[in-house]
Amino acid sequence: MKWLIESPSLKQSITTHLADNNAFALLQDLAQRMRRRKGKYAAQTIHELHILLNQNHELCTKIAKLLVDWLCGLRLYPLFISAGIFSRDGFRSELLARWYEKINPSYKDVSDLRDVFTLLFSSADDCHWLDAVPNRDWLALLNILRQHTSEHDRDTIQRYIYKEGLHALEMLSIWVAAEALEPDLLRLDKKLLDLDSPFVALKREITPWIEAHVTQTEFDDRHLYVMLNQCHKQVEKLRKKGTGTGAGSSMSVAHLLERLEQTLNRITLLLNVFSRNKITPQRVLHLAGTLAHAAAAQHSLTRLWKSSVKMLSRSITQNTSHHGEHYISRNKKEYMAMFYSAAGGGVLIALMSWFKIYLGTQIHNHFWLAVASGLNYGIGFMIIYMLGLTVATKQPAMTASRFAAAVERNDKGKAIDKKLANLLVDVLRSQSVAVFGNVFVAITLASVIAGCLALIRHQPMLDAEQVAYQLKAINPLKSSLWYAAIAGVWLFCSGIISGFFDNRCDYLNLRMRLRHHPILKIMLPEKARAKLADYMHHNYGSLMGNLCFGMLLGMTGFVGHATGLPLDIRHVAFSSANVGYAVVSGGLSFGQFLQALCFVLMIGAVNLWVSFSITLWVALRSRETTIDSWWGIVRDLRQIIKERPLSLFLPLQLPSESVAKKTETKKENGTSSE
Repeated sequence: MKWLIESPSLKQSITTHLADNNAFALLQDLAQRMRRRKGKYAAQTIHELHILLNQNHELCTKIAKLLVDWLCGLRLYPLFISAGIFSRDGFRSELLARWYEKINPSYKDVSDLRDVFTLLFSSADDCHWLDAVPNRDWLALLNILRQHTSEHDRDTIQRYIYKEGLHALEMLSIWVAAEALEPDLLRLDKKLLDLDSPFVALKREITPWIEAHVTQTEFDDRHLYVMLNQCHKQVEKLRKKGTGTGAGSSMSVAHLLERLEQTLNRITLLLNVFSRNKITPQRVLHLAGTLAHAAAAQHSLTRLWKSSVKMLSRSITQNTSHHGEHYISRNKKEYMAMFYSAAGGGVLIALMSWFKIYLGTQIHNHFWLAVASGLNYGIGFMIIYMLGLTVATKQPAMTASRFAAAVERNDKGKAIDKKLANLLVDVLRSQSVAVFGNVFVAITLASVIAGCLALIRHQPMLDAEQVAYQLKAINPLKSSLWYAAIAGVWLFCSGIISGFFDNRCDYLNLRMRLRHHPILKIMLPEKARAKLADYMHHNYGSLMGNLCFGMLLGMTGFVGHATGLPLDIRHVAFSSANVGYAVVSGGLSFGQFLQALCFVLMIGAVNLWVSFSITLWVALRSRETTIDSWWGIVRDLRQIIKERPLSLFLPLQLPSESVAKKTETKKENGTSSE
């Protein structure tokens, strides 16, 4: 430890900065020393400084005097109201400003405390060395400086910090009151226009609180904290409305609510620090630490993105989850309805696949063939959806969000494995019957079409080269499973796109816009316009998701061809229809048909697994929840399969209606409490 006490570099550095009367350079030098090797020596540096000051009282007194004079020459309240609080410019401007600051930093004025903190804590990683020093060591350093500060200087700095803190509280309360008139918040809750809005009421309570502390008179602040608590509840209420179906959210709303929450938290912090006439070292340390962490965090683009995108992603996945409930069958009636719906989808898929083959013979330009194929897929999926039919692979992107919505927590934050296992069985059973309906009907109808065309034309629908191509396309040794995974990613994207446009529809209040659209008023009578508006409001997201999914499928092959990258798609339903055409056209044996069918099912498994897993991961993250252990779910799933194995694929051995209704009631109660 001797080398720490006699360290010449630290003492010489401090002496030099004292001679230059440069407090900022002294602090910056100390920050640089603590930042070395990612804060590995931060605690050691503070310990060294503490020993040095204890052994040299004259040096400690000079440092304390320098810091007091320096701080009293700066305005403190701008830092109090800005560090760690988003600007009013919105998420996009904030993100661009931080990005531009990284590549072309602005000039920093060391007479502005905000810029001083930006320079002292110049990286998001500075939080590590700040946390590496225990609070007791920071407090001990602050106390030794305080002990060597004259009584006059202590009173001066106390009064100055107190004055700046009260001014910051007044400014923040004005900000909160002004937010009550933000159009985005008024759209979520019209009650903010009321005179007794909690945001306005908080401003009314803070004003006399500040006056009482300035005049040093007694003030009962209990009602002030009640209003502060109501403001927090109001923000949470607005968040729930923004993330629920029917309201819609946006990055600007998420950014605004995050800023409002940050402002309320800063008010709470300042109230706690300045609630007494004398500011304790512990409270000063807490305030300085909070501002230092905020100054370090403002250098991170990732944190800004995560904090603002959280609400929007939850709103999108919640809309997706809302649709996902319709893709789960829990009894025989729903099971058969799912089969008939998937069978109807298989009919259109066989026709879409036929038309896709026809397009390949008529269009020889790769780009225009990709566009035509994408429109074929997209418009076909839209027609399937509008007719109330089902494409099996569209289910996982919806049911995964529903699965995430069902993740509940007990007191320890662990998911209820039994309920999730039962829901997983329902999802697997629904998915299996949907795949069977799509594949069985698509193959059957494709075989019938190929046979009929062969009889009419007196030649096979596909020639030998086309048959070989279709069989090669589904061969797992020829990258078909990789292409199936790409299709699974697009399936996930289609679910997110659907949720995004549903959220956008709610946010824009599309129903009322269409009902009162000036052009539609001329073209359609009121009832027809109302029906169109209602239909678009409920189905806008799904229609756009299906169209975009189709275009993604159609264009992927072209991108792969143009770039030379291994990019293409394999979709279980279309692959099954192509097998039907190839089997009849090529006169394949029953063994070859079974092999091709196995390849198709492998493609389907990859389609479903990739889209389900990605969507579940995103949905869980957006809800800030986790599944405690998949092993617990697997264990309960094995138990269910052991007790009622047929329920995994057929609507047999299901729980009794009373149990099912009880489970459903619990589910609804759980959902409503979210």
